[in-house]
Amino acid sequence: MRRIAALAILAAGCTTVGPDYKRPSIELPAQFPAGDAADARLAPSWWTLYRDATLDELVAAARKNNADVRLAAARVREAEAVLREANAAFFPEVNATASGSRARVSQQTLPPSPRGVPLVRPNYLFSLSTSFELDFWGRFARASEAARANLLATRLGQDVVALGLAGSTAQAYFALRSFDAQITVLNNSLKLRNDSLAIAQARLDAGLASELDVYQAQGAVADALVQRRDAERGRALLERQLGQLVGQLDLKIPAGDLFALPVPPTPPAGLPSALLERRPDIRSAEESLVAANAQIGIARAAMFPTISLTAAAGTQSVELNNLFQGGAGIWSFGANITAPIFDAGRRAARVEQADARRGQSLAQYQRAIETGFREVAEGLVNVQGSADTEAGLAERLRAARNALELSTLRYESGYSPYLEVLDAQRTANDAELAYVRNRQARLAFSVDLMKALGGGWSPGKPGSEP
Repeated sequence: MRRIAALAILAAGCTTVGPDYKRPSIELPAQFPAGDAADARLAPSWWTLYRDATLDELVAAARKNNADVRLAAARVREAEAVLREANAAFFPEVNATASGSRARVSQQTLPPSPRGVPLVRPNYLFSLSTSFELDFWGRFARASEAARANLLATRLGQDVVALGLAGSTAQAYFALRSFDAQITVLNNSLKLRNDSLAIAQARLDAGLASELDVYQAQGAVADALVQRRDAERGRALLERQLGQLVGQLDLKIPAGDLFALPVPPTPPAGLPSALLERRPDIRSAEESLVAANAQIGIARAAMFPTISLTAAAGTQSVELNNLFQGGAGIWSFGANITAPIFDAGRRAARVEQADARRGQSLAQYQRAIETGFREVAEGLVNVQGSADTEAGLAERLRAARNALELSTLRYESGYSPYLEVLDAQRTANDAELAYVRNRQARLAFSVDLMKALGGGWSPGKPGSEP
């Protein structure tokens, strides 16, 4: 008993082998490329900035019903159970045993059974037993550390899924609204081309134009019809995509106005690169690095002796009614030390494997940070560039509309050939569609930036953390 007590006291001063985690230093510029907007705040529910009730409902439905969300939630539950299992190793395991048996012994053995002792002998047993391994080298502590880090990484992975799902839903919705706007543009273009066809037919009937003008007008009408059918087909496909994202395969979304969706402000100038720390994928990568670092300690602990305690207590009797009577008690205590002597380098190889996996996790963590910085920088460039492009496309659109109006008047007055009208129609149609598609791209780029910043940013002094 004294020896067992001494082992227990010794366990209280046990050490934890393996390296303690220290965040690696990864050099990055202090700030992202500067934005040019005023100070802005973006909440985690960033999609509400677009002030569209349909979009809010779609994102809410996707975060509730999407299969990827349920899969991520199940992975979190699994990681929680793994952590509970790892923490349970700190406590002894207690088992209860109850047994009853009858056995006949041989009369032909040496020494023979004593006279008067029955050959058929019953035996009844009830006992409680326990075993407990002392965590002298911190193997259980490192296993708990690794499981806890894996749980945090899994929870952050769930946040990655939610953020990506909200982004995909918003961008698909913007693309659908873009098709709505394109269909409106093509309907207007179709009306103008039908009007031009009627004018060309009237001039042909009056002998003021040739059949070539009519044929060219008919071709222009057919071209607009083909473009509209393609836009309608694209919209239908996006509606199906949104239905899958939100878990409503029969989803129907009425037409809406793309230009009613505001573009959120860009981040303020001097946005600190420390904002990357809020990205769930980067935080998840760091927690995976923490877990890999703890695995080294688990592998190293296996190279040291294992110290365990065992104990059992109970009763035993040949008669069931005497099982719990005085004198039937039994007990045992024991201690065991197992030390590796020779394993041909097996345990050392496992330490090297754990260290190599830590190196892999470190490289993945670094790549996640560098990728995040690149995505934010690209997002800032794309948002600003698409805004500048929109201004140029708006000027182009005004000029194309004026040119179409003037060419139509000149043709009706007989001052120019129909070819000028066709060219003006194509130019105006292309300008309208380009303006619509750029607005869609601008909205999509704003979503990319929000995702790259981990769901938003908060105002603060340049170079300070949010």
